[in-house]
Amino acid sequence: MKISAGLLLLAVVTASPDLRYSRYEQPILNAPQQAGQTCLALDIAVFAHASAQLADLRLYHNGDETPYVIRTASLAEGAERSIAPMNLGVRKGQIVFDAELPDTHYSDLQLDVIAQNFIATVTVSGSRTKDGRVETSLGAYTIFDLTRQKLGRSTVLHLPESDFPYLHFQIAGPLERESITGLSVERLPGSPPAYRTIAETSQVVRKGRSSIVEFTVPAHVPVDRVAFTPSALPALFSRDVNIRVTAVPAAPVTDGAEPPQSVVASGDLLRVHSNQNGHRIDEERLSVDAPATHFDTPAKWTVTIDNGDDVPLTLTSIRLQMLERTLCFEAAAGTSYTLYYGDPALAAPRYDYARLFVAQANASLAIAGPEQLNSRYQPRPDERPFTEKHPALLWAALIAVIVLLGAIALRSAKRQV
Repeated sequence: MKISAGLLLLAVVTASPDLRYSRYEQPILNAPQQAGQTCLALDIAVFAHASAQLADLRLYHNGDETPYVIRTASLAEGAERSIAPMNLGVRKGQIVFDAELPDTHYSDLQLDVIAQNFIATVTVSGSRTKDGRVETSLGAYTIFDLTRQKLGRSTVLHLPESDFPYLHFQIAGPLERESITGLSVERLPGSPPAYRTIAETSQVVRKGRSSIVEFTVPAHVPVDRVAFTPSALPALFSRDVNIRVTAVPAAPVTDGAEPPQSVVASGDLLRVHSNQNGHRIDEERLSVDAPATHFDTPAKWTVTIDNGDDVPLTLTSIRLQMLERTLCFEAAAGTSYTLYYGDPALAAPRYDYARLFVAQANASLAIAGPEQLNSRYQPRPDERPFTEKHPALLWAALIAVIVLLGAIALRSAKRQV
């Protein structure tokens, strides 16, 4: 009985979708000619004008709500797995070991090496059997730690896409067997993840030893990474990067008020193209993962590059980017669809379609048109209880009751005297 009452109360206080109360609309231009799964990449404007996490986004055709699911482009299909080395030893002066890989396809591998100031060559082969009788060469790769030269480190092996269940490693270089503690691998997505640029600039302010770039991002717009495009020179650099994201207050901050919320993240930029001790090193790391933010106001992004005592990097472009978000739905042939959003009273929808969704390789691709103001828009009526609409009256009435009770008590006291 209590559960039923709670569900009834939830149904009363939860706003229902109504096209009149959505401030924005965005038409889907190319209606599919055949019925079936259809997907379109969401425009950044949708995030800027919709509620947090796109809770108020609705899809309609002919006035009927259509279920959908939102998918985020994935960097990897599974969590990173740590793999312990097998048969770790030394043979003919080289470190050798085997590894059993997860049942999937993979590319980049990260070796876990506890050592500094080294350059080594890792030769990798793959096989279908644990004994490795039939091996396929996957190439030789340079790993390094150039801490002494302040050029960072990389122990990533950029293998071609592979699905061998067993890999065999030989490491030639100044490392001890105990330096190799394992490796990690992520399952690759079916295709490289797509990014959309949110903001881009080449304006860099130099302050002391730092290069500083600033952006303002609308509320609710996700940022997943900061990408840098440096000039061709210098060919060697390693710079620390700090990212600070601060909520822009809706009103001026007064004395004694709490400072605006902020989050920080850090990373590094790396470029090494050189020959060192007979080893050719070509390694670039030109993006930094962004911190997760969930602000309901615009946010100021401050990206700071620490140049140390080196000449500041010349950057031709700095970009805030988000992983592409795709909306998929089951379309009827020749039917027009429209996205509606901008109604903060709505809660996120719950569709069976989203729970049971299976992506199809042959899904139709749709294109969204330009964002428009909903011509039928009207503000949603204020359906709050009277006491919530007019809290001042409630306090006034409460004070009046207290005064009245006090007067009655005082009169009673005087009569007793």
